Amino acid sequence: MRMLHTMLRVGDLERSIGFYTEVLGMRLLRRQDYPDGKFTLAFVGYQDEADGAVIELTYNWGVDRYELGTGYGHIALEVDDAQKACDDIRARGGKIVREAGPMKHGATIIAFVEDPDGYKVELIQNS
Repeated sequence: MRMLHTMLRVGDLERSIGFYTEVLGMRLLRRQDYPDGKFTLAFVGYQDEADGAVIELTYNWGVDRYELGTGYGHIALEVDDAQKACDDIRARGGKIVREAGPMKHGATIIAFVEDPDGYKVELIQNS
C-alpha cells in the first residue's frame, strides 16, 4: 500500500489552484470535470502522482464555502529554511498564521500558512 492523496473541498477552484501552484510552488497535475455529478477534481503536487502523494482539490459546483470542522489538522510540507519559506510565501500573497520558530515542547522549527479556504499547511524545517 501507499498514500495516494489528501482531498480538500474548496469553494473557488481557480483561487485554490492558484494558491497551491503560485504560492506554494506545486504543479497542477490533472483536472477533470464531472458534469453528471456537478463537480470538478484538480490534483496538485510537487511530483507526479506515480512518485508521491498529492492533494486532490474537489470543487462541488455551486458550493462556495465549507465549514472546516474540528477534526481536520493540517498538511505538512518539508522545507530547507522555514523562515525563508514564510518570507517567500508572504511575498507571493500567502497568509502566514504562525511564524517560523521552534515547536512547543520541542526543537523542530515549524511555521503555518493558511490556504484560501482556511486549511492549515505546516512547514517543517528539515534538520
